[in-house]
Amino acid sequence: MKKLIALDLDGTTLNPESKITDKTAKILQRAIADGHSVVIATGRPYRMSKNFYEQLQLTTPMINFNGALVHLPEQHWIGEQETSFNRKIVFDLMAEKKNLKLDFIAAENRETFFIDDLNFFDKHFFASDFATAENLLTMNTLRTNPTSVLLRSQPENVGSVSEELKQQFGHEVEVNTWGGPNPILEVVAKGIQKAHGLKRVIDTLDFQQDDIVAFGDEHNDVDMLKFAGWGVAMANGTDQLKSVANAITEKTNAEDGMADYLAKYLDL
Repeated sequence: MKKLIALDLDGTTLNPESKITDKTAKILQRAIADGHSVVIATGRPYRMSKNFYEQLQLTTPMINFNGALVHLPEQHWIGEQETSFNRKIVFDLMAEKKNLKLDFIAAENRETFFIDDLNFFDKHFFASDFATAENLLTMNTLRTNPTSVLLRSQPENVGSVSEELKQQFGHEVEVNTWGGPNPILEVVAKGIQKAHGLKRVIDTLDFQQDDIVAFGDEHNDVDMLKFAGWGVAMANGTDQLKSVANAITEKTNAEDGMADYLAKYLDL
């Protein structure tokens, strides 16, 4: 039976250097050649995941912003869906920035980003060579509702900040960790999770829920692994995720753990 392989990026498909190794790429391409489908499901915006989509030569829909954007890259697709939330929340967060101990606040949509402090601009992080005054987050520049908001704090503060955000804004938004080496929290519209995006994909690609094999490492992957017919947590994953997984990889993302498990699972 052909499978839909749903892949988180950071901490799962990507190694600690944020790269897809040759081994992982070859195993995924072998799975595709055998008739399986590979779908990326990431908290990253499209501009920061486009290169991996192209590296794997995918033609499937892609899930970005933890499910807030479901699209077929660079193409018109009838199943496309982008979910935003009220921009007033962004300005409420800016007013609470000091109390929340945030380094920066960045509001995003598919095409661009706005950051409240250009001193924190990093071309690698934002996948852009430069930022100008047009990228400065203000009421005048952010004229539409955002798809996602990224918040950076210090690693020791992320847990408490997340809980505070859920108390203040939990009736309107979801708060997730971004995964990977950066202490980033991502805010998306209420009810949006990777599983939400994955359901959109299978409804349009004619897969069944039981056909999904999903891999992840962070708590923002919990709903996706629960939704999948077979959910696999990485050896380097959180205890919370491992507790809901059907299986756990023997190796970490530093050891091609996802690819190693998939090769055995699909008998490639």
